[in-house]
Amino acid sequence: MDFNAMVPEVQAAALSAKSFALGLEVLGAGIAMVANVGPGIGEGLIGSKAVEAIGRQPEASGLITRTMIIGDAICETSGIYPFIFALLVMFTRPFSSQIAI
Repeated sequence: MDFNAMVPEVQAAALSAKSFALGLEVLGAGIAMVANVGPGIGEGLIGSKAVEAIGRQPEASGLITRTMIIGDAICETSGIYPFIFALLVMFTRPFSSQIAI
């Protein structure tokens, strides 16, 4: 078998593998961004319940607001990690950059 005749086929296979790895990286980043739906819903629920509580007990608004802000911060940290992961995967391309063409 002539090696020179096989080189384009090997290059095409490597290019196909790199494209496949890049596609999986983009898919993983998209799935990671879907994980941000939960914290968004959680923050909305925290805000609505805080407004209800302040409506029932206006004198406790300072304590309720402080507790709401702490809850929002905890909820936001669980939403920022998938976002950072998606950015890292999209811009560093950890897997497709390892495949040599």
